[in-house]
Amino acid sequence: MVSTKVSTVDDMEQPHVIVLFGATGDLAKRKLLPGLLRLFEAGLLKDAMIVGTSLEDIDTEQWAKLARQACEEFGKGDVTDARWAPFEKMLAYVPTTKGPHALADKVREAERQLQPLGRTIGRLHYLSVPPKAALDVIRQLEEAGLVERARIIMEKPFGTDLASAKKLNAKIHEVFAEEQIFRIDHFLGKEAAQNILAFRFANGLFEPIWNRNFIDHVQIDVPETLGLEGRTAFYEGTGAYRDMVVTHLMQILAFMAMEPPTSLASGPISDEKNKVFRSIRPLDPKNVVRGQYTGYRGKNEVADDSDTETFVALKVEIDNWRWAGVPFFLRTGKKMAEGARIISIAFKEPPLTMFPAGSNAGTQGPDHLTFDLADQSKMSLSFYGKRPGPGMKLEKLSMQFDTSETSTSTGVLEAYERLIHDAMRGDHTLFTTAEGIETLWEVSQPLLDSPPPVRLYSPGSWGPNAIHQLIAPHAWRLPFERTWRA
Repeated sequence: MVSTKVSTVDDMEQPHVIVLFGATGDLAKRKLLPGLLRLFEAGLLKDAMIVGTSLEDIDTEQWAKLARQACEEFGKGDVTDARWAPFEKMLAYVPTTKGPHALADKVREAERQLQPLGRTIGRLHYLSVPPKAALDVIRQLEEAGLVERARIIMEKPFGTDLASAKKLNAKIHEVFAEEQIFRIDHFLGKEAAQNILAFRFANGLFEPIWNRNFIDHVQIDVPETLGLEGRTAFYEGTGAYRDMVVTHLMQILAFMAMEPPTSLASGPISDEKNKVFRSIRPLDPKNVVRGQYTGYRGKNEVADDSDTETFVALKVEIDNWRWAGVPFFLRTGKKMAEGARIISIAFKEPPLTMFPAGSNAGTQGPDHLTFDLADQSKMSLSFYGKRPGPGMKLEKLSMQFDTSETSTSTGVLEAYERLIHDAMRGDHTLFTTAEGIETLWEVSQPLLDSPPPVRLYSPGSWGPNAIHQLIAPHAWRLPFERTWRA
């Protein structure tokens, strides 16, 4: 392994050169460039230069024009000349086809512009490239001599099974040390995901009941209304499980299920998450429902007999003292009835023997604690209360909290903004590790070896009917019986 030292900076005082691979791609346009502009305007991207590189044979002026168009289309607020001018000064571009040494020259030119600041200049390489191109980029960085003082952000998927994940990690570790690698999961960058940690560990009310004695089951539900337009070639070799469950839903599950870390530093949190992954039972294909929306096989680049799942639901069991016997139900899919990102914790129901017949006690299901993982996060706690008036009539009530109602809601960073900011600071808390990824592929192997057949479902539905047998005797929380307060 190459010996490289990376300083850990707890503030944003260190100058940075950010190298954006795939600088003209869809992710760069939709998320990364608008996010970098917002970080700059929030004072979180001081003393920085941004070097874009891609296969497009354009110059800095042309890329700056594309970047502005992206920020106008996908960013927030009007991008006026006065607003854009200071950010544009940070931009530089070099085509990837010019080779590693041209990239190195452009980076060092950017560093010379920052050099008068007299401080060590960090490098952040964002690999916004297809997975098959990631190792080529890493070799390019090695050849360009841009490994020292550097961190890299890598996009999913991190392999497609245990063997490929180990091979990928080994190849990356030949050039970059593990502490330099930031495997990004934008779900964990959301305010609501971190709210789980605050909710659990900052309050004495809920942590004592966060276990098998009080919780009946947990649902993590991420349906999407979008299809796979423009992504079918990628998806055919991936599918919903590899694309969403290993990289996103399992990471959220770890936040829900982990033991209290010794501190909120990245090391202790990663340790506790990896303990959860090691405690997951190998996935039984009998506890998995795979689906494919009708019409998927008619697309370009899709085989007529394609077995790729566009939907997956599964039961996950955790073998430890806190969670033994508590099922975690995960569901995600394309072209579904609604788009949502919900975590729902169902509490065990009381005996209810004291309530008279006709009181409605127990008729509307268990009490639920619900987290909405939207950018402006919400939480809801449902419970039974007495309906005003004579007699003992109960009804389901709800207490709700929405961060958009707080005075500091305008300071909420979007997922990619927060994660870029954390990577520049060297904070691994919201990123995944090589050990964690490899452990998840290991517990996934029985499913990958013997996947159940895909079942067709109609676009705009909630998935194949078999999902109801999977979760029985419980019921899926989505669609909600109640709506969020307006």
